[in-house]
Amino acid sequence: MSECTHDCSSCSADCGSRDMRVPGNALSSVKRVIAVVSGKGGVGKSTVTASLAAAMSKKGRKVAVLDADITGPSIPTAFGIHQKATGTDAGIDPAVTAGGVKLMSLNLLSANETDPVIWRGPVIAGVVTQFWQDVVWGDVDYMFVDMPPGTGDVPLTVFQSLPVDGIIVVTSPQDLVSMIVTKAVNMAKMMGIPVLGLVENYSYFQCPDCGKRHAIFGESHLDQVAMELELPVLARLPIDPSLAAAFDAGKIEQVEHNPLAELADRLDG
Repeated sequence: MSECTHDCSSCSADCGSRDMRVPGNALSSVKRVIAVVSGKGGVGKSTVTASLAAAMSKKGRKVAVLDADITGPSIPTAFGIHQKATGTDAGIDPAVTAGGVKLMSLNLLSANETDPVIWRGPVIAGVVTQFWQDVVWGDVDYMFVDMPPGTGDVPLTVFQSLPVDGIIVVTSPQDLVSMIVTKAVNMAKMMGIPVLGLVENYSYFQCPDCGKRHAIFGESHLDQVAMELELPVLARLPIDPSLAAAFDAGKIEQVEHNPLAELADRLDG
């Protein structure tokens, strides 16, 4: 077999039908893996991942977040985690948040959080696999994987190597949403990964004085896209400055009204 170029468009191999998953850590038991993806950056994918993890943890579930966005890791910031990861002969110990969520991110291994990651794609993808294999996750009910945007090396590695039970696609109400979402959905389908549904972020801004909703980023076309793709709309999230502030301050677990609490209930049903 020739070496994989990670360019599925020029390859005749049917990777989606082959089991290429790597074994997890011997001391870990992860019951369900859900990847949170987006076709483009800047749609609030990490905010959705962190909020969903916090909501699931509040339900009493054992939750972990694998930060696969290697070049732009932000999950530790959302939970106020800045210490470095430690380990033993058994493997790397994940950081644990105040609410009990287990985290692993490159920021927990780098000398400085602001150090750039200047690596080629296969090296970055290899780090994600190491997070799955070398981190002692322990018992986990739900692992959420915060993916980098697009359909490159890391999404391909996660879909092939990890036992992903489904993906959630995060998008925003913009004109290109149909094409971008469809690319992400089609990649998942090519890899044989179920698509659980769509989450629209920045759907509207609700005036705190009059209560009127304003479509700051334009009117949404998500219903039409969802119908064409035969997928459910899982949530529509408003522009919420308080949520953004909580994320930046490392207090995502302290948000009183988590906008993804209902989705956590739905996934856990």
